[in-house]
Amino acid sequence: MMIRHPNLKMAIVEKENAVAKHQTGHNSGVVHAGIYYTPGSMKAKLCVEGLKLSYEYFCKHNVPHNKVGKLIVAQNPDQVKRIDDLFDRGTKNNVPDLEVVEKDCIANYEPKCRGEKALWSPWTGIVDWALVCKHFAEDFQNMGGQIFLNYEVTGFAEMTESKGSDELAPISIRSKHKCLSSKYVLTCAGLHSDRLAVMTGCDRSPRIVPFRGEYLLLSDKKKHLCTTNIYPVPDPRFPFLGVHFTPRMNGDIWLGPNAVLALAREGYRWRDINIKDCIEMAKFPGLYKLCFRFFIPGCKEVIKSIFYPLAVKDLQKFIPEVSYRDVKRGPAGVRAQAMDNDGKLVDDFVFDGGKGSIGSRVIHCRNAPSPAATSSLAIAKHIADKLETDFKF
Repeated sequence: MMIRHPNLKMAIVEKENAVAKHQTGHNSGVVHAGIYYTPGSMKAKLCVEGLKLSYEYFCKHNVPHNKVGKLIVAQNPDQVKRIDDLFDRGTKNNVPDLEVVEKDCIANYEPKCRGEKALWSPWTGIVDWALVCKHFAEDFQNMGGQIFLNYEVTGFAEMTESKGSDELAPISIRSKHKCLSSKYVLTCAGLHSDRLAVMTGCDRSPRIVPFRGEYLLLSDKKKHLCTTNIYPVPDPRFPFLGVHFTPRMNGDIWLGPNAVLALAREGYRWRDINIKDCIEMAKFPGLYKLCFRFFIPGCKEVIKSIFYPLAVKDLQKFIPEVSYRDVKRGPAGVRAQAMDNDGKLVDDFVFDGGKGSIGSRVIHCRNAPSPAATSSLAIAKHIADKLETDFKF
């Protein structure tokens, strides 16, 4: 928006003492190619466009990255068929240079990997998304934007006492001990997006339910076993991709993640418990419906979280040389999963306007699902178009 309208005064308010403290700073670091998503969907279009824009940005700003590629590996006949379906879907999404890899050729891409068939995506890469976000913040400030840290928003209100005869009253963006005024507001609050939407009179649905994804770390002596991203074929019955091998820019190999309900919106460990968050989840009927549908898989995820060596069995399907002695607990992230009242996971972008006197001047981005990091520059263009249309810049 600053590029299109350099004379605009813009500011970002951030709850934490630095940018990228939560989802952006705790994700897998993968640059996704756009294979999985429904052809024609917003997620598919934004991911493929974002992939190209991301690599251009990395090169222009000397952001360290590595185009290590990704193997999606089938282990049984049903998954073999889904490999062909994924290739067809990725082709329709214009994912570049996809290849179907037969069983005997998998080792050419990852020598220690085993499977019945695979899909190779050479454009999938890795990067430190927290570092990328810091570059974005520096660019924003260099163009004249301001960033206010330690600014937890507690409410919005119209400053009618400041209203002139021919102008809109400023919107007061309130924090505990601070107040900023603005003509227009866009919120993109991730784990707290539904709460900010409610502050302007929006419906509570879709709710944000926090799911923690816990990773294991492969020991230094076994890091040579994996040089590329190795993913399972996603099971269409379940909402998450399953455990996978993920190289990191620092040389680590992350294994996972699982998916367990977090007891706090910023709950990166089991002992992180927020009573307010728990009460909200306990009162939400959609969560009960989801848990009922996925009760057995959910229990298995919890057991694997507590007894993490059990997760190694899933990993050994791909690289048999990995043993439970080769892994230890690693980092975790919390996914802001939007969910409706029927317990259905919201899989695409959700934008909402406010209500009342300021409603037409507030836009809430209530859901920006994975692969939002890869898609970020394309999402920025999409949101800028929406702001120009809705706010009539």
